[in-house]
Amino acid sequence: MASLQTLSKSFPGWVFFCCCCCLPLLLTSSLPLKGSSAAHHACRLRKINFQQPYIRNRTYTLAKTVHASDKDTDNRLIGQQLFVNIRENNRCYLMKRVVEILVKDVLLTEVKNQYPYVEEVAQFLASLTSELSSCQFSGKREHIEKNLEQMKNKMEQLGENGKTKAIGELDLLFDYMENACTDAPKKGGNKKKN
Repeated sequence: MASLQTLSKSFPGWVFFCCCCCLPLLLTSSLPLKGSSAAHHACRLRKINFQQPYIRNRTYTLAKTVHASDKDTDNRLIGQQLFVNIRENNRCYLMKRVVEILVKDVLLTEVKNQYPYVEEVAQFLASLTSELSSCQFSGKREHIEKNLEQMKNKMEQLGENGKTKAIGELDLLFDYMENACTDAPKKGGNKKKN
């Protein structure tokens, strides 16, 4: 206690205190480094979100159940075509937007009463988009909007089967979102090919 009082009475003591105690704390803080974007950090989800067996099983079971009734094998809503001309640092933002569209326009419509687990999966996906609420695109937005518009147009052209196809591809959506939005992407997440 006496040394603290002595330290407080001398200016050089304060300088020493700040250099030894405060500076290391500042240097190791989680502030973004110069040149890194805060939006990039906002476009990250914890890997644990995707490692919950319960919700993974619900999502894959729902997709498999509905996929069996999808007779259209020529079209794909969730696939690599979504990422055409999209920079890697914008892929999570794109997937956030895809999830928002599918939750609102597909899962929370009348289909929620037709298939098991729809509401649970919709709630899970909505919670991911909520976590990504600060995630923004960087650069030009036109390619993102174009790819989203193409997906929505294809879904509308397919009519009711568009919703069926979207639900049947929720396993792909789960994998693509995990790959785009976590720091340690899952390897080999693309089971279905175009």
